Amino acid sequence: MTREGAWRASTYRAGPVVAWAGRRSPSADAWLAAHGARAGAIITAWNPMCRWHPRGWNDRAQERLRAATRRWARAEGFSGTKRWQEHNLLLAANPRAVTVLARRFRQAAILVLRKGQPARLRVCA
Repeated sequence: MTREGAWRASTYRAGPVVAWAGRRSPSADAWLAAHGARAGAIITAWNPMCRWHPRGWNDRAQERLRAATRRWARAEGFSGTKRWQEHNLLLAANPRAVTVLARRFRQAAILVLRKGQPARLRVCA
């Protein structure tokens, strides 16, 4: 399976939100509305550029991402498939700002959520 195929097959969960690329998520719409946001994104610091890293390394990277996003409303969760799981953060933030963060943390993609629209993968690398 390609990277993009794996991203599309993934389930993205954070707080009360469940989302899939290409599908609208009523739970994401509700969460964004509750935080006064029209858009947001799901991002991780785990496994930069889709390369496996040890759990301790990933946990430290995720902690740095938490620190970098402390000014935004957020929810923590997991994304992936049955075979691959990563910690993530759902952020009530402009997707452009989250894209900048994704590049800083060497992430290949984020999941962009906009109220009333299907979730979209944004390739960042």
